[in-house]
Amino acid sequence: MEIDLPVRKRTRLEHYDYSSGGAYFITVCTQNRRKILSSIIVGEGFPLPKLSKCGYVVNKWIRNIPDKYSGVSVDSYVIMPNHIHLLIGVVMDGGRGDPSPTIHSIMGWLKYQTTKEINKMQGTVGEKVFQRSFYDHIIRDREDYEEHLRYIRHNPARWLCDELYGGVISIPELATQRQNRR
Repeated sequence: MEIDLPVRKRTRLEHYDYSSGGAYFITVCTQNRRKILSSIIVGEGFPLPKLSKCGYVVNKWIRNIPDKYSGVSVDSYVIMPNHIHLLIGVVMDGGRGDPSPTIHSIMGWLKYQTTKEINKMQGTVGEKVFQRSFYDHIIRDREDYEEHLRYIRHNPARWLCDELYGGVISIPELATQRQNRR
């Protein structure tokens, strides 16, 4: 007897070489979208993430990506309460003989290192920190790159207005809160 299983949507662009040079916008969500990485703080200026202990671990390993993978840069990132956004640049290997890493291998390494350290820190074994996959967008041109830089920069402010994840604070409420603190 054959069982009809749901067909998973492909998460990668078919026939695209993810080790080719270029820039990539990546989103990685925590397992069950748990808010374990940071909280969004509204201060005098722009809302900013305040990292939790788990968030500091993620931050450490994001900063280690260029050390692990030569030719890979982390151009921008933000660690939100239940997800991270990264803008990653990959330069071709230039004939070194080593294959360029794929975005999949870079994200696998980041998730593995982070999960291993968080489990050790919390005294847990095999607890998933991140969802199985991740979202990627291949940056097409300078305008697309700038748009994703702005998206990363403004993501904490959007969190406050997102009824699914944030505290459901509207922009007028946010302005009122800032005025009341002065």
